[in-house]
Amino acid sequence: MTILDRAADIEDEFEFLEDWEDRYAHIIDLGKANPALAPEERTEITKVRGCASQVWMVITPDTEDRLNIRAESDAMIVSGLISLLIRLFSGATREEINGFDADAFLTKIGVKGALSAQRSNGLASMLARIQDTASQPVSTS
Repeated sequence: MTILDRAADIEDEFEFLEDWEDRYAHIIDLGKANPALAPEERTEITKVRGCASQVWMVITPDTEDRLNIRAESDAMIVSGLISLLIRLFSGATREEINGFDADAFLTKIGVKGALSAQRSNGLASMLARIQDTASQPVSTS
């Protein structure tokens, strides 16, 4: 499934939610289902800077250079935002990630405009971590 396919599924899901309260509750539910990282994965290296909450993100390429993303936060709404980003990007190629306008998508589904400034900054930091990793050259070792 491509990022565009995943985005369409998520967009359909959010269309059924009538207002921001319903979307907020849905995002929190997504966060509750997000699996925790192992304690040894919560390090200064995996910590995402710029988030008001504690956020750790582990991004690893597979043999086909698709990025696998796992992340955790100590805040439920942030965990839900992480779940959205994981659903959208985990398993995608670097090229797909680099070619997708995540800001426009998050605005379109009503997430970006409904967050506080702190949460928006945190979301931008998590997204930047994914995009920065996708922009790095492929390791040949």
